[in-house]
Amino acid sequence: MDDALPVNRPSALRHGRAALAVSFFAQGALFAMLVTRIPAIQDRYGISDGLLPVFLAAVPILAGAGSVATEQLVRRVRPSVVLRWVQPVVGLVLVGLGAGDRMWTAAVTLALFGVCVGGLDASMNMLGVSLQREYGQSIMLGFHASYSLGGIIGASLAWSGAHWHVSLLAMYGPAVLVLIPLTLTASRWYRDAQSGTALTQGRPDGTAEDGAQQVVMRVLLPLCLVMAFAYIGDSTVSNWSAKYLQDTLHSSEQLSTVPYAVYMVTTLIGRSVGDFGVRRFGAVPVVRLGTVVAMAGFAVVAVAPGAWVGMLGFTLLGLGLCVIVPQTFAAAGRLFPGASDSAIARLNIFNYVGFLVGSPLVGALGDAWSYRWAMLVPMALVGATLFYARTFAAEPAGYGVGHERPRTVDVG
Repeated sequence: MDDALPVNRPSALRHGRAALAVSFFAQGALFAMLVTRIPAIQDRYGISDGLLPVFLAAVPILAGAGSVATEQLVRRVRPSVVLRWVQPVVGLVLVGLGAGDRMWTAAVTLALFGVCVGGLDASMNMLGVSLQREYGQSIMLGFHASYSLGGIIGASLAWSGAHWHVSLLAMYGPAVLVLIPLTLTASRWYRDAQSGTALTQGRPDGTAEDGAQQVVMRVLLPLCLVMAFAYIGDSTVSNWSAKYLQDTLHSSEQLSTVPYAVYMVTTLIGRSVGDFGVRRFGAVPVVRLGTVVAMAGFAVVAVAPGAWVGMLGFTLLGLGLCVIVPQTFAAAGRLFPGASDSAIARLNIFNYVGFLVGSPLVGALGDAWSYRWAMLVPMALVGATLFYARTFAAEPAGYGVGHERPRTVDVG
């Protein structure tokens, strides 16, 4: 099958792809509207600076618990069912957070948000990996590009709300009123793994006696580390880019808000074209290139003499880091084709590990050492992906132009 030749796929498959892209988009928008309005949430509920890190740490911890629970849940119901109902709950929780004014309301809604986001992220990527397997070519980066697009729009709405002093409820309410019907409508076309698409043949490292493949953490661990390192890099940008530009590179307050926006845009661009790179060259070269570009970005940020060079570094970071996470999920599906849902749920936990570790790690190193040198630590951690790059390889028989398979059943 040549990549240049058109492939006629069933309409149900194409509709499933479009529907899942809608879900990724909505999640990106909802999450961005939460994290970019943390200062307003803190003010509304009177959360002290000392207590705020506890609230923020609880969300990824509970999200990890939600991912674990989803692994158990999808043994009884399909991932599409989980996604169909947990996504509206995330939106309603956000509205509850905007409507409340008591501390216990903030605690309960943020806890529910964390648990539900864990289930949402896990089930979305389960569907993405199984759909990619049916497609027979790389499409995971496209789903995550939809997430990035949603994040840009959500962050823009949040900026507008802050600029025009719109209340949290007035911002969250209309957005959720649009997104919940949109995702519920799209959920009609979600497509779970079809019979025969998940391999169950024996593997020496992960097959039970009854023929059902089991996830072996020793085999999955390299991808778990890559996931954590990628999110340490991502959280460094989201939490420290503005402070770094303003305090270390002496930019204006207005200019300091630009790097994260640039990072989001370059992430969208990189993911929009990344699937074509994987189809043409394979996952391993794309992941290696992304890792090297991300390392170069951190290095440029660390040595930047001024704000504009620093923004160049954050631009490189967006282009480099954006390919790693989607390909890590896809690689887990290839490693455990007969148990991809369980593998993805466990791998997804390390998304939150990286998010939880990254910000305090860079902050502690910056305070104790310097923020310039602190940037070299996530650079080194992201660089460790190069040692695990072979884990992203497809099976020996490539499919497409030498890298993608002619049979859909083998694609992670």
